[in-house]
Amino acid sequence: MAMLASDLEALIREALPNAKITVEGDDGVHFAAEVIDESFRDMNRVQQQRVVYAALKGKMDGPNGAVHALALTTKAPD
Repeated sequence: MAMLASDLEALIREALPNAKITVEGDDGVHFAAEVIDESFRDMNRVQQQRVVYAALKGKMDGPNGAVHALALTTKAPD
């Protein structure tokens, strides 16, 4: 089942309501996202990405996942 970039953004926003989130992708299964949030300040990149993947609520899991690929950039604000 394909997703819209806005659907993916909404899932991330639920977990990180104050984040600056940019999601791109128009084929419904391949996306690129940048997530900038203050809560990432003391986390390493792997920890940051785990927060975002948890927000996706299984949308990337298994053969029936709605998202096939996500190029993810995470960081704390400058």
